[in-house]
Amino acid sequence: MPFVLTIDQIESREQGDLVDSAVQKVSSVATVLPFTRTVGDEFQGLMEDPVSVVNAILILMRSEQWHIGLGIGPVERPLPDDARRARGPAFVCARAAVNAAKTEPSHLCVVAAREDDHEAYDVEAVWRLVTAVCRRRSEPGWEAVDLVRAGSTQSEVAERLGISRQAVGQRLQAAQWSVEEAVRPTLARLLARADRAASA
Repeated sequence: MPFVLTIDQIESREQGDLVDSAVQKVSSVATVLPFTRTVGDEFQGLMEDPVSVVNAILILMRSEQWHIGLGIGPVERPLPDDARRARGPAFVCARAAVNAAKTEPSHLCVVAAREDDHEAYDVEAVWRLVTAVCRRRSEPGWEAVDLVRAGSTQSEVAERLGISRQAVGQRLQAAQWSVEEAVRPTLARLLARADRAASA
């Protein structure tokens, strides 16, 4: 069963329209229906892989410029070639989630088709923890994390940044990189469980 992400820009009148650049940033994430602008400063995409959902949200939450709504539930088949024409409970849930996200400090909410889907609540709770971790990360911390995530060893990162390997380790520790790495597969598993519960 697919996952729907509906994304709405925070304070677009002050920052200008950032939708096109955000869609470009998440274009590498595997989707069933690619992210596309729906209306105004909002865009939407449809995914089936929980890992892809995790990756997309992590990309978007970094800038702190988006309200993120995740809907979990069935969609109408056959699918159109554009998310703007797709229908189903997952899209309704995503709409409710992004609206609810506008009053949440984390700017992220998860809504499932089944109101008693406790797995969806668990997903949202863990996401709030990840959001808190990432928002405390410094620019030097992000720099080290980005390079390690791209496949560089700590020694290679040290050489590229012109610092010691120990300093790289300290940056990664302060950035709580190990926490994020541990939580990623956990989130994917929780999403898969929420998906199964929503389709039951």
